[in-house]
Amino acid sequence: MLFYDAVNPAPNPRRVRIYLAEKGLSVPSEIVSITAGEHKSEAFRAVNPLGQIPALQLDDGSVITESVSICRYFEALHPEPAMFGVGAQGIAEVDMWIRRAELRLMTPLAGVWMHTHPFTARVVKPQYTDYGESQKPRVLAAMKEFDRVLADRDWLDGKSYSIADIVLLTTVDFATFVGVGIPAELQNLTAWQARASARPSATA
Repeated sequence: MLFYDAVNPAPNPRRVRIYLAEKGLSVPSEIVSITAGEHKSEAFRAVNPLGQIPALQLDDGSVITESVSICRYFEALHPEPAMFGVGAQGIAEVDMWIRRAELRLMTPLAGVWMHTHPFTARVVKPQYTDYGESQKPRVLAAMKEFDRVLADRDWLDGKSYSIADIVLLTTVDFATFVGVGIPAELQNLTAWQARASARPSATA
């Protein structure tokens, strides 16, 4: 088994690292340099034709991509402590929060990243700057939605720290890197970020 990883601020491989740290699991890994373009190399595309990180290559040579899917694989092998919810309702609620973090926050944030950031200008040609800027209000609106939810709970599902919190943490941290940090008035989301960042797994 080999986990293809990338250094911060890449949010998706960080999700897997935090998850594994929460589980107390250690997996052999290899760093793929995004800045050097190694994820687009012929060698890495033989692992993941999409040229995206992370990827998990199993001992039989098969490959799982997509960060949450990789975490689900490990969850099936190591169900305790539960990170994807407990029971039918609990599992559905965690999945709901994962989807909201990815669709309502990460999707517009990706538009900002791809079309306004100097790093992506090397590969995104042309950059549609006006489009990228138009996504910033959507990012902030999604942050306000999470701020309202977190007014009466420590973690997204209202029960315990889960993969949904990991997805949200890596996304809001990446948003800060991109230049769309949490507004100061969103005190609930800010406090949640501090709680999540204080967990030892956050530095994985």
